[in-house]
Amino acid sequence: MNIHEYQAKAVLRGFGVPVPAGEAVFDADAALAAANKLGGPLWVVKAQIHAGGRGKGRFAEADAGEGGGVRLARTREEVAEHARQMLGKTLVTKQTGPDGRVVRRLYIEDGSDIDRELYLSCLVDRATSRVAFIASQAGGMDIEEVAATSPEKILTVDVDPAAGYSPHVGMTIAVGLGLSGDLAKQCVKLIGQLHRAFMASDMSLLEINPLIVTGDGRLVCLDAKVNFDENALFRQAEAAEMRDPDEEDPKEVQAADEGLSYIALDGTIGCMVNGAGLAMATMDIIKLYGAEPANFLDVGGGASKEKVTAAFKIITADPRVKGILVNIFGGIMRCDVIAEGIVAAVRDVGLQVPLVVRLEGTNAEQGKAIIADSGLNVISAADLDDAAQKIVAAVDG
Repeated sequence: MNIHEYQAKAVLRGFGVPVPAGEAVFDADAALAAANKLGGPLWVVKAQIHAGGRGKGRFAEADAGEGGGVRLARTREEVAEHARQMLGKTLVTKQTGPDGRVVRRLYIEDGSDIDRELYLSCLVDRATSRVAFIASQAGGMDIEEVAATSPEKILTVDVDPAAGYSPHVGMTIAVGLGLSGDLAKQCVKLIGQLHRAFMASDMSLLEINPLIVTGDGRLVCLDAKVNFDENALFRQAEAAEMRDPDEEDPKEVQAADEGLSYIALDGTIGCMVNGAGLAMATMDIIKLYGAEPANFLDVGGGASKEKVTAAFKIITADPRVKGILVNIFGGIMRCDVIAEGIVAAVRDVGLQVPLVVRLEGTNAEQGKAIIADSGLNVISAADLDDAAQKIVAAVDG
């Protein structure tokens, strides 16, 4: 689960991490009040969306003024003007896609005297099954680009889960970042604070880009990106309250409310499958036959007729969907329940695109009979290979 920059900094501040002072605002008047409270003489006005590249982004509207989603202001009036220009406008960055994201909130922050920019992140390294810190002296840049062009500039340090964090980890990172003396001591302390925040909050990613050295010799986290492990939100009530549904796909929000596992993709063939592994295999075979899936959707092993109906409605609400493939292998899930849900959903919302259904397993014959007797224009498939070929052919045709 993603959160906004100002929320991430509030979490880090609670663990003693040095971050600039700032205020989240939702209108120009509040932006002016925040500028007055912070005092200046330099402010930074930051668009708050769940996407990177804000500073290099562009606004879709002509009246959004000059500059991207991160702007400097040297007067209080300029802070308010930037706020008026940015709020309610669509910011397009390399991570939002061409549709962009509407800016509904801003973060007004004290300006910083930047001497050096560094990169620092903490994540779960799947290769080693350990928490790892990634550090680089090439801060303020796209770390993927640095990794591709100058991998020698990136340092990775694992934290042994048995030993836990030790000052040696922080000192190794300090040396890798070219820090010495008091800055090295600050780095050791900072790494310890970040590790505690990461572990205590069940984060899956903590990225500081840039981590800056100020003109007066302090380490400050100038930006912060935090992702939480959604599977741990049951014990992170404060983190769960930070969720911003406006920054999520409405279909994904609806699916979560219905207890469905749904992720929107860019293809044209909607998928409804039971089981994550079977869902992945279904998407793979659609791609094998030259098409692209429009979604990942797992209705689960014990879905009800109502849940299946809700899943079908979510798929059909996507204007990109040109065909639907239902692939069910009945174990705990009964194929007749799936069939009843499909029939109910089609009769409720209509069927404007080709629909291919493959049912196998528990009560498969009853399920096929329900669909056959419904009078609906549904294409039946013998197996997954047959189903994929049929839906791709129907969409192409």
